[in-house]
Amino acid sequence: MKKSVFARAVFAGVLLLSLPTAAHAATGDDYTPGVGGSVTLAGSDVSSVCENDVPWISYSVTLTDPDNQVTERDAHLVLSDASHSTTIDLGDLGADGKLSGRVLWPGASVAADGSANGWPGFGKVDGTWVQTSDNFAWTRGDISAKVVVNPEVEVALSYPAGNCGPAVTGAPAGVSAESTLAVTGSNAATLPFLLGGGAVLLVGAGLFVYSRRRAH
Repeated sequence: MKKSVFARAVFAGVLLLSLPTAAHAATGDDYTPGVGGSVTLAGSDVSSVCENDVPWISYSVTLTDPDNQVTERDAHLVLSDASHSTTIDLGDLGADGKLSGRVLWPGASVAADGSANGWPGFGKVDGTWVQTSDNFAWTRGDISAKVVVNPEVEVALSYPAGNCGPAVTGAPAGVSAESTLAVTGSNAATLPFLLGGGAVLLVGAGLFVYSRRRAH
């Protein structure tokens, strides 16, 4: 009886010790979580730049597809905000799963000689450039962007900083309508504070003079 109980205990111990080995064999010696068979666009990137007053979007797309699961290999860039969305066709990925280049910012255009002749959020009225809510004006604000193949990945993107827009009539060369309006808005915003500060100084001076007269 004692020998039977001992034999059963030994058998149970051997069975328990064999479980980790079986699990390891099932996963494989070279198993790494998240690697192997996964499709990803990790490493893809976009950026904006203004060259000679022309806003461009530069892109670099990298698709990792070890098992060739992706059948459609055309890449797109999707820009959106709370109310709008637009899709830019970037082209087809190469055999190595990569694609790079640059495209005009939505709403921008160039002449035959490559010079800028259109910008998002601006239109020409009677020969003068004016700001407008049309022509992809919303892309100059707070937007989100993502590169889409299948899968997709979110990327950081915003309109190029600086004077990447039309010159204002009568303004110094190189000054854009956007920057001029920004300065005007800033001055208008600070005007109430300046007036309020002046009123406080005048009241303070009056009280000081009044207190001096009472003292004498």
